[in-house]
Amino acid sequence: MKPLLFACVLLLAGCAGKPEGISPVAGFELNRYLGTWHEIARLDHSFERGLSRVTADYSLRDDGGVRVINRGYDAAAGEWRQAEGKAYFVQSPNLGHLKVSFFGPFYGAYVVFELDDNYQYALISGPSRNYLWLLARTPTLKPAVQQRLITKASEAGFDTDRLIFVKQQ
Repeated sequence: MKPLLFACVLLLAGCAGKPEGISPVAGFELNRYLGTWHEIARLDHSFERGLSRVTADYSLRDDGGVRVINRGYDAAAGEWRQAEGKAYFVQSPNLGHLKVSFFGPFYGAYVVFELDDNYQYALISGPSRNYLWLLARTPTLKPAVQQRLITKASEAGFDTDRLIFVKQQ
């Protein structure tokens, strides 16, 4: 294998990896996770910068994967933005660790590391601690629940002082 190709394979394989010390939830049930989630807070990154009213909708694909539709409102442009992707389990379907792609063969990690028993709110990590999302089934969370999740993320090593709280109205 040529060195450049080998380096690309290693890079792509690492993108679906999880941050050290972050454990995906066990007993994950995809059918309960499907549907619409509202983004309550996130760490800043270029592909969602400036968006409000952000949602993620998950549904089954014919190939056994998950269809992902992320949608948000860009107030500066006065328009909705939408991206469609696909996700697949990295290991087992009962482990909350998926790889997601919005750009061809390039996948990134999607690690559900906190999820309540009723599937009403979740903490999601990407491949590093530079990516964090707090999601809920409703556009807002009770302050005590939100603070508990932020504390958990902080204790897990995420810089929660940099969280952006998404305007949902």
